[in-house]
Amino acid sequence: MSAIVVEKPHTLAIRDESLAPAPGPSPGEVLVRVRRAGICGSDIHIFHGTNPFAKYPRVIGHEFAGEIEAVGLGVTGLSPGDHVVVDPVVACGHCYPCRIGRPNVCANLEVMGVHRDGGFRTRLAIPAANAIRISPEMPFGIAAMAEPFSIAANVLSRTGVSDTDTVLVYGAGMIGLTVLLAARLSGARVVVADIDDARLARAAAMGAARTINSRATPLAEAVADENDGLGPSLIIEAAGAPGLFEEATRIASPAGRIGLLGFTATPSPVTQQDIVKKELTIAGSRLNRKLLPQAIGWFESGRIDPATLITQVFPAKDAAAAFDLIARDPASTVKVQLDFAD
Repeated sequence: MSAIVVEKPHTLAIRDESLAPAPGPSPGEVLVRVRRAGICGSDIHIFHGTNPFAKYPRVIGHEFAGEIEAVGLGVTGLSPGDHVVVDPVVACGHCYPCRIGRPNVCANLEVMGVHRDGGFRTRLAIPAANAIRISPEMPFGIAAMAEPFSIAANVLSRTGVSDTDTVLVYGAGMIGLTVLLAARLSGARVVVADIDDARLARAAAMGAARTINSRATPLAEAVADENDGLGPSLIIEAAGAPGLFEEATRIASPAGRIGLLGFTATPSPVTQQDIVKKELTIAGSRLNRKLLPQAIGWFESGRIDPATLITQVFPAKDAAAAFDLIARDPASTVKVQLDFAD
């Protein structure tokens, strides 16, 4: 048994846990044998020491799927041998956000791989409520994509999206592409902006109605003719670059909505007048509120094929090489996964 640990910023290690006692599940928990896990940008931030919520040492990883090896006392509806994908959001269930159905912003929130040890290990005991059973026919690599797609599901549930929308997505990275694919399910016209032509070409291949290199063409000019000359009716900020929020308020259509996924701490000089004049709706979005089943449904129905986003798979023992590739050649990667097979 092994675990991938960020011991401190810039120090990644493979910890041999083969001599450790078997981690049996406590009451209300299940023991998951991890099979496949995805590397997320937040894992990279923890590795670089730029995630303010992480404490070290930390077993990272929050996008993972596997099979149940054991169930704790009181667990019903799950059995050893079940294939599951894991929702990494662990909420208290009692605070105000939890009581109104917003556990993703629980006052006592813990995220696997950030606040508590995560899924980059051979075995992990988790709350049974966080294990979502999947068909044994679904590959573990596909199932592990449910968490990133739940991010798209969450932001679109916060803003709403329909076939009357012109959607502008800032960023053609992994999350921007999941938003593109999810928004297209509603019949919306989706425009994607980025500064990398290779990423934009990928977005076009995945169905973007239009792509814009915002370094080459001022975005405000490029989208001025969208939505009968009013600008995008829905803007999703998935890049996290300073200044994009302010620009979004300027170029959004009257009665438009803006969904914020970017996690920058840099202040934005937003003019309240723009928001009030156009009666814009601003919605922050964090993690997901029990939306992994929706993403799994998209995969099972064939409406979304997440395999198109999996660009590389490394054996778990080669995690350092996977992190190195992401840092050295990010243009070649969308979703890099780690295989924890025997």
